[in-house]
Amino acid sequence: MGILFKITQITVVLFLFGMLVGCNDPKEISSFNPNHWEDHYADPEVLGLLKDSLQNGKTYLSIYSHIYSFTLEKSQNLTAMVSLRNVSDSDTIYISKADYYNTKGELIRSYFEKPIQLKPVETVEIVIDETDEHGGSGANFIFEWTTKAITPEPIFEAVMTSLRGSQGLSFTTQGRRIE
Repeated sequence: MGILFKITQITVVLFLFGMLVGCNDPKEISSFNPNHWEDHYADPEVLGLLKDSLQNGKTYLSIYSHIYSFTLEKSQNLTAMVSLRNVSDSDTIYISKADYYNTKGELIRSYFEKPIQLKPVETVEIVIDETDEHGGSGANFIFEWTTKAITPEPIFEAVMTSLRGSQGLSFTTQGRRIE
């Protein structure tokens, strides 16, 4: 009886130790992470010198942080991967705003404080985590950008994905110039 009692005690102690060691601090949702924007901030002097030869634009991109499955009461959360792409092979482009809105049109967050620049054919990403449910089924981005008049407009795309067991779901959306 004594050995069985000691084995039980050791098992309980090991179980509790495993629980303590296995507990992690809650992981921050990367959607809120400021990413790497400071590496891309544009030089205000360069923008000032170029202002007379630049054109401005605004692009809308739809995002889905969840979609409905069977009924309005059942939904599937999605990860959204947003690509901001400079398609010019010779010119730098500037993006001054990347604002994320929810289904009701309320601003959730702005992704950078100063204009960023993308070198020729450079791409940067924004990831909206699957656990970030702030956007809803009608979430969207508004991007404001600046290019030389002869430079192609940037491309804004999103890929929404979800994996459950051996099942996968993915689809894309493309930005549409609105101004």
